[in-house]
Amino acid sequence: MTKVTDHESYIAAAPESLRPLLVRLHEQLARTLPDAEEIISYNMPGFGIGKSIIAGYAAFSKQCGLYVSPGAIKAHSEDIAEAGLKATKTGVTFSPSKPLPDELAENLARASRKDLGL
Repeated sequence: MTKVTDHESYIAAAPESLRPLLVRLHEQLARTLPDAEEIISYNMPGFGIGKSIIAGYAAFSKQCGLYVSPGAIKAHSEDIAEAGLKATKTGVTFSPSKPLPDELAENLARASRKDLGL
């Protein structure tokens, strides 16, 4: 992917099969974090307050990722496993065949914000 300057151009440059997932996630994060600023950091779109990134997301060739604080992942590890998704220390990957449940995305964003003390 080339360097992007906003969320819309990032989503437009993503693989076509992943765009609906990214649009939905962008809308969910914007609703869940209404006072956060849309940012691009490390060539990924995200939402932040001040210098803190609360949540970011990315598209790869066949899957997407939502990136939040380690505490948010830890707090919702059972929910992530129940959804059949894989997590790293700071992220959850999902695909069109196994999308990220709406409630889980919102809970992760809220937990990340709380974990960061924002």
